[in-house]
Amino acid sequence: MERVVSNRDRDFDGVFIVAVRTTGIFCKPSCPARALPKNREFYPTASDAIRAGFRPCLRCKPLLAGGAVPEWMARLVARIDSEPSRCWPDKELRAIGVDPIMARRYFLQHFGMTFQAFVRGRRLGEALRELKRGTTLDTSALDHGYESLSGFRDAFGKVFGESTRQAKSAPVVVSWMESPIGPLLLAASDSGLCALEFVGNTNLEGQMDALRKTLGAPVVPGTNKYIEQTQRELIEYFAGKRREFDVKLAPTGTPFQRAVWNQLLRIPYGETSSYQDLARATKKSPTACRAVGQANGRNRIVILIPCHRVINKDGSLGGYGGELWRKRYLLELEQRVLRSTEDL
Repeated sequence: MERVVSNRDRDFDGVFIVAVRTTGIFCKPSCPARALPKNREFYPTASDAIRAGFRPCLRCKPLLAGGAVPEWMARLVARIDSEPSRCWPDKELRAIGVDPIMARRYFLQHFGMTFQAFVRGRRLGEALRELKRGTTLDTSALDHGYESLSGFRDAFGKVFGESTRQAKSAPVVVSWMESPIGPLLLAASDSGLCALEFVGNTNLEGQMDALRKTLGAPVVPGTNKYIEQTQRELIEYFAGKRREFDVKLAPTGTPFQRAVWNQLLRIPYGETSSYQDLARATKKSPTACRAVGQANGRNRIVILIPCHRVINKDGSLGGYGGELWRKRYLLELEQRVLRSTEDL
């Protein structure tokens, strides 16, 4: 995707979206606007970028990508771009010659969200960015079409999952990176890396909701020093140049889960441990493999807290929330690096 964006390849317009953290906009891959690679984020669809708080680029018009667009759609997008904070009830749509039912169906078909959900996402994304810049809650609410603060808080909570006060004071920032075993979702707070997960094949929005509930904090797109350090260290790990991670971890879990995760951190690179050994090391009965396995499955910082190094007593791989092929890849990678070192 980086190569496509650098080459401004029009063949990929409508295939994915590139967002720019510094400007808060999202574009088609062929957009002539330039951004540093470190400031780019990629999303599968425009609706994902909108839910993450980005707004469409006025230059390349990414909502109009992917083939012929009805005249009314182009006209409607232009009106929204000129008045992003405005509410658009059905009567307003009819006033500009747009059928509300047709708009709803078109947005559902092409963006996976209704027109009203799209408009709310635009307004709330803009409002969130203003809150981060220090705008007062009263000003942000009124500027984005809400007649009362309670209405704004309710709408904000439905999209971002937490109150505006929490979102302003203590958010968890989320980013992602590509890897040899698929995209990885990274989340970090001011305390350290909170989560590192494989991106699911189904509902990314549902995965974000689960992450938000587990961490007990609002989740917003962005990056910080822990995410950037993790990305650098993972690149070195997959290249076979790093065996231990230095980034500060901030996992969320029960005392027993944390005890299991601490034992996972003690399993040496390139080696494995059985569930029975793990149960014994956490001062549980060696037969308490089920409890240990459940704690293992609750680990939200994959690879760095190496739950992939736990296998069955008979040597078979056992289970793995990230699918067994990823577990096999990680184990083979580490063993291959160890063998190459021994050969030297």
